[in-house]
Amino acid sequence: TANFSEQVVESFPSDIPTGIYYGWASVGNGDVHKMVLSIGWNPFYKNIKKSVETHIIHTFKEDFYGEILSIVITGYIRPEKNFDSLDALISAIQEDIEEAKRQLDLPEHLKLKEDNFFHLPEGKIVNN
Repeated sequence: TANFSEQVVESFPSDIPTGIYYGWASVGNGDVHKMVLSIGWNPFYKNIKKSVETHIIHTFKEDFYGEILSIVITGYIRPEKNFDSLDALISAIQEDIEEAKRQLDLPEHLKLKEDNFFHLPEGKIVNN
């Protein structure tokens, strides 16, 4: 899971509803992977600040702290909600991941994996 900094979260458009989204993510100039994104307050953990957390559906060999994370949000799964237990939260996360995988295999979403956005010239940064 990769969390965006407060500065990046504050720059997100305020009219994006909180909830769970899916799309594509790339770390640095690496490969593009499926991802699930949570935008919101994470009520189970009683967060007081809005957060944007990206769960990249890929196992990395090492940490990527300090790397540039590029994402494309392609769809919405569900609204943010609270859970009665950690097990219920974990179960919902697994269901979100499976839904994201199914949706991202559809042609209209799969084509965005190859978008030029993920293939910027070395050293070029867009939107911070």
